[in-house]
Amino acid sequence: MTTKKQTTIETLQPSEVWKNFYALTQIPRPSKKEKKAAEYLLQFGKNLGLKSVMDEIGNVIISKPATAGLEKCKGIILQAHVDMVPQKNNDKKHDFEKDPIEAYVDGEWVTANGTTLGADNGIGVAAAMAVLESKTIEHGPLEVLITIDEETGMTGANNLSPKALKGEILINLDSEDEGELYVGCAGGLDGTFTFKYKKEELPKGFIPVKLNVTGLKGGHSGIDIILGRANANQVIFRLLKVLANKIDARLASIDGGNMRNAIPREAIAVIAIDKNKEAELKKIVADFQEILKAEYSAVEDDWKILIEKAENTKEIFDKKTQTALTDSIFACPNGVIRMSDTMPGLVETSTNLAIIKSEDGKVQIKCLLRSSVDTAKEHLADTMESVFRMAGAKVEFNGGYSGWKPNVKSPILVVMQETYKQLYKKTPEIKAIHAGLECGIFGGIYPKWDMISFGPTIRHPHSPDEKVNIATVDKFWKFLVATLKNAPKK
Repeated sequence: MTTKKQTTIETLQPSEVWKNFYALTQIPRPSKKEKKAAEYLLQFGKNLGLKSVMDEIGNVIISKPATAGLEKCKGIILQAHVDMVPQKNNDKKHDFEKDPIEAYVDGEWVTANGTTLGADNGIGVAAAMAVLESKTIEHGPLEVLITIDEETGMTGANNLSPKALKGEILINLDSEDEGELYVGCAGGLDGTFTFKYKKEELPKGFIPVKLNVTGLKGGHSGIDIILGRANANQVIFRLLKVLANKIDARLASIDGGNMRNAIPREAIAVIAIDKNKEAELKKIVADFQEILKAEYSAVEDDWKILIEKAENTKEIFDKKTQTALTDSIFACPNGVIRMSDTMPGLVETSTNLAIIKSEDGKVQIKCLLRSSVDTAKEHLADTMESVFRMAGAKVEFNGGYSGWKPNVKSPILVVMQETYKQLYKKTPEIKAIHAGLECGIFGGIYPKWDMISFGPTIRHPHSPDEKVNIATVDKFWKFLVATLKNAPKK
């Protein structure tokens, strides 16, 4: 049985990738708080004697000259993002801004103890670092671009200067299925809907109770949306509607989800009920949980709804706002909206009811809309605007970005298809992904770039179940090294 020791990671092959990945796990780097990790990478490049700069927004760019004989190859940019999604199990004590990730080997996988692992996209960063420090890998003119804040706003990509890089080919190292080459991705749009509510005193004879939906699987709101997993925000509002109808439960606060691009795993609502109806509350919750466990039996297993005491709750929502909020959550689109007509099995359009949080007399609902078709994304936004505007909420959309249109005649795609066949005696699959790769943004800044994305096999990114397959990291690395040697000529 493999022991759960961090040091075992550094003994894995390829060691040049795993040692760099382990180093990254020791540096806290949640989105928008990844500066220390970016500074570490900047110094890493300088220590190698390579031209290394950090741009105004915080992206790191490291340049390495071509090896002898490959000076006439097209310049290649290896690109990955340094930030990671901070998600943990409810019972796990972990400060993502201070604590290292407790990564360990678990059979054929590397995973983390109760938190996200950060293989998305730490493995890509680690591979780029290994290329930079290698003295034997053959390659043409090389640049490494490490962006910041990919997970919560693509801030690094959006603010990249059109004069920052010289290369002609961008290889994104942020895909999550070995043996697949990605040539397209979905665009995205952030939706925020805000209700104002009046605070009312706790009714006489009412007591506060906390309801905690916990233990759902969650996952990446693009990649895992097709799995049909339960959304904690939907679950808790479905329960709230039942309780409001049966025992006149009143809402005091709500806190569900914490990342736009993560399917919410947990949600907590504080409600007020008649003190004589505690037994009825427990029965309703138990019956409700059994119903939903049956509905989601194929995709969810070890989850529950906890009933706990609520302290220091003296105010509730006004009933009109509670009803409008509940009804709008019920009417809000969530999950897969449409499948692709051109790529079987690919989600075209979806949305994630990601965050619902009350504070200081306001409730904010935050969603992430995705689509590979811009007009479909706009139609979805119009639909959601209609829902929330009718309910009396303020509606805002921002952070929009277009998708990445596939180019099946891409020179780097041709090279990588042939290289993969030579290495592994089979043809890699050509795919698009229902997630927001930075390539969509880069294409607007550098319209002449030839782009592709690939990576090792990662499962359950954006959740504490995240894991990366060890054998595929080795295949990914060998494929990257061979690709650099076979880069298209100018």
